[in-house]
Amino acid sequence: MPALRAVLFDLDGVLTPTAEVHMRAWERLFAPWTAQHGLEPYTAADYFAHIDGKPRYDGVAAFVGSRDVRLPWGADGDAPGEGTVCALGNRKDEIVNRMFVEEGIEPYPGSVRFLDAVTGAGAQVAVVSSSRNAAAVLAAAGLADRFDVVVDGNVATREGIAGKPAPDTYVRAAELLGVPVGESVVVEDAISGVRAGAAGAFGLVLGIDRGVGADVLRAHGAHLVVADLDELDASVLDAPRAGGAA
Repeated sequence: MPALRAVLFDLDGVLTPTAEVHMRAWERLFAPWTAQHGLEPYTAADYFAHIDGKPRYDGVAAFVGSRDVRLPWGADGDAPGEGTVCALGNRKDEIVNRMFVEEGIEPYPGSVRFLDAVTGAGAQVAVVSSSRNAAAVLAAAGLADRFDVVVDGNVATREGIAGKPAPDTYVRAAELLGVPVGESVVVEDAISGVRAGAAGAFGLVLGIDRGVGADVLRAHGAHLVVADLDELDASVLDAPRAGGAA
């Protein structure tokens, strides 16, 4: 197997704990929405089953569909509300941006150490995120200057690239780095992102268990699962398609 020369990081839940902020934002959106409409209450399990790792509007559509509600899709410019999928998604964006301002963002220390280790070993790096707020989150976390390639929800929309669990955004990041997918690592904490890495035949799909479950991540295609990137160093670049959990 060829050496691994690029590391493609998801953002929320991998580099920054913004996944936790997003989880709370989705709860603030859907807990009152389900109560208002007399639907089965929203729970954290719904986040992992229907929303985690997906583009925002796809997450909205998947969740409301799980409650047998069908909404028109609408358009990106819909005012925050609940009449369309996009309106609900834009309300969620409004909620999470307010939370970023009020609560701030700190990167995971272990992820920063791992980033330092792989870049120090010569690996190229990129961020691949479904979020349209990736640039703002990276800036707030002090990581913006660490990544020349960022493929986020804005890039995917602009270039017509399918979101996770399709592998296309990760494939695009590898292309922009000039590294074949077989020589690239995908680092993910979400089922949809792990599935994207597996579908793209990347050299290593590295899962981080932030609550989904190590067995679940492995079942969806992770070759290696850790609880935190602090458990690894640059030697992971020498172990393509490693197996088992650390």
